[in-house]
Amino acid sequence: MEELITLSDTEFDHVWSHFSGKKLRKHQFVIQVDDPVRYEYFVVSGCLKAYVINEDNKMHILQFAMQNWWVTDYQSYYKGTNAKLYIDCIEDAEVLCISLENKDKLCNEIHKIEHFFRKKTNAGYVALQQRILSLLTSTPKEKYEQLLTQYPQLFQKVPKQLIAAYLGVSRETLSRLYAVEK
Repeated sequence: MEELITLSDTEFDHVWSHFSGKKLRKHQFVIQVDDPVRYEYFVVSGCLKAYVINEDNKMHILQFAMQNWWVTDYQSYYKGTNAKLYIDCIEDAEVLCISLENKDKLCNEIHKIEHFFRKKTNAGYVALQQRILSLLTSTPKEKYEQLLTQYPQLFQKVPKQLIAAYLGVSRETLSRLYAVEK
């Protein structure tokens, strides 16, 4: 938070009291399809993935979430509907959880927190738009290079088959792209 706003010790303690912490194991689900979505998660450590599985049992990864990133099934979180996504841990992780009720309460109480969440939401919209445009207009090689340039640390944490699912390419295509880079 301190990247965007400055809080007094009292304000920070008040904000902190609205979060709960959770330690998660590799492969543990945070959210499963059809479950109620009660929290947005801030990743303290580890790496998670948000994805859907289509009728052909093919995984489509919408988002990876690493340290200092936020993740949830946003449609379900904000609309109070059951999950459309799965979110699970690629590696052991620690997250901070905030309910929509507590998030709204904090935003109403502390203007700086509302500003923080607005800035984070705006950055998320920009990233989502970039991702959609890349999926629609970029070649597999361009998508791979963009991901490698933007998030090189992902390639240290995430297995190749998950990178392929995120890029929308086969594992074989990813292997060829990976071989070209070396």
